[in-house]
Amino acid sequence: MTAGGTGVGTSNSRDEAKEPAAPSEKAAASLYSPDAAHIGAGTPGQIKAYVAIWQGFFGSLMIFVGSIGAGWIANGSPMFRHPLVIALRTEGWGVTTSTILLTAGAMLLVRSWLRLGQRLKDWGPGSLRSVVVAVAAWAAPLMFAVPIYSRDVYAYTGQGRLVLEGQNPYTAGISSLSNWFSLGADPAWAEAKTPYGPYFLWLARWVVGITDAQPDFSVLLFRVLATVGVLLCVVYVPRLAELHGINPGRALWIAVANPLFLISFVASAHNDALMVGLAVAGMYFAATGRHITGLLLVTASIGIKPITVLLLPFIGLMWAGPAASWARKFLFWGATAGISFAVLAVSGIPYNLGFGWVWAILDPTPGYTGYSPSGFLGQQVEVIANLLGLPGSTVATGLRTLMKWAGIGLVVVLMFRGDYSRLVRRAALAFAAVVMLSPIIQPWYILWFIPLLAVTGIRDDWQIKSLYVAVTFFVAFGAQDQISVLSFVELNVKVSSLAFLVAVGFTVYLMVLDVHTRRLLIRSSPAQLLRRLEQRLRRSG
Repeated sequence: MTAGGTGVGTSNSRDEAKEPAAPSEKAAASLYSPDAAHIGAGTPGQIKAYVAIWQGFFGSLMIFVGSIGAGWIANGSPMFRHPLVIALRTEGWGVTTSTILLTAGAMLLVRSWLRLGQRLKDWGPGSLRSVVVAVAAWAAPLMFAVPIYSRDVYAYTGQGRLVLEGQNPYTAGISSLSNWFSLGADPAWAEAKTPYGPYFLWLARWVVGITDAQPDFSVLLFRVLATVGVLLCVVYVPRLAELHGINPGRALWIAVANPLFLISFVASAHNDALMVGLAVAGMYFAATGRHITGLLLVTASIGIKPITVLLLPFIGLMWAGPAASWARKFLFWGATAGISFAVLAVSGIPYNLGFGWVWAILDPTPGYTGYSPSGFLGQQVEVIANLLGLPGSTVATGLRTLMKWAGIGLVVVLMFRGDYSRLVRRAALAFAAVVMLSPIIQPWYILWFIPLLAVTGIRDDWQIKSLYVAVTFFVAFGAQDQISVLSFVELNVKVSSLAFLVAVGFTVYLMVLDVHTRRLLIRSSPAQLLRRLEQRLRRSG
């Protein structure tokens, strides 16, 4: 998606958002040493961004209000006894209004993010502060929203209960709990083993111990934990970007201020927020020569969600140094893996969790999502194969398996090939390869690697345009895909269809009608394009 780039901090002269020049060879050579210099300075001409910030805050407020009637509330929540909640969730007008507010608010947040980038296009002094203010303002209403776009946070409560009651979430599903359905978790979690690391299970047990598994208070505490991950990104994304000669304000705008990040990591309270925050912090410390600290932070990230194990080889290369022989590289790869896995092994002793997280990696969720490259291509291949009289399902499954292993192969290539000064970029590309070639991509999965791409440079060409498309698509998709409606509520129009129409209508407005945002994808107006087409037709005639 945005996995390109020709160098650290490179940008095109026609870029709208200028980046500082790439570091010199001397600076690049010492990029991952203890005394690495912080490179990058803003340019003058910053445009005040308060209008975009206030618009985004209003969009977040709309999401907050809409979530009350269309978000995920646990069956056992006392919120269902509140008269306003009853009206918004049982009356047709309430459900319809909530759906429109939720979807339109999310799309307004998309526009505010795009406009913030345009208003700060010079990325001069003060731009970083403006982005931090935007992140705080847009996240504040989401802190108190009903969970939207996903209800995984309720499964966290169930897994915390399992640990608290002496059961192992790596072998038991939450259906083994009494009254588990009242927790609000998706029934898909009923028999599923947890895919999370031991540290997150510790935290889940701690949350449940405090809240006694009360679903609303549990959501709030899990959201606080997720916000810690967001704050880590706010602190270390700019520092890691500056280290690579990338404007810290622009990097933070790309990585953290984007609405998919805030909705997924604050409103949805995904534990991926803490995983990403610890990973970014770990990469920063390793990149500045504090390799053990960086390794332990990445290990903590693995202990939240094991996918960040992909970062260990690149931590090992930083530790080995720029002039390391192959023998030294292998030695430090072994040391990095040995220390990390030893810490995780000891961490599995409490509550008898063991190394269950390893099996969570080796036994992935079956199936595919139709919007992943692997899933989409597999569907097309299956149709063609069936027309040719071949076993379409088998051929499609084989293609998806091949693409998944191709992603792992690219990780290996990036381990062995590439400049030392671009190790964070190589780690980002490795992450992107595994995610983008996987048969299953959840909307928040792309947030695993976007921060590392942002700190190493996303150019203002097809790369940033690809990000605009991906963020807008997943925000619009989540708005219509994850809406909670009680089964007995009668509506003239399905809420998913209503949300889809609002999201598509707003997207068309952003691309065609809005004089500001349409320039982000199409430099010319529709009228100019028609005039050019008419002129070409006349010349050809």
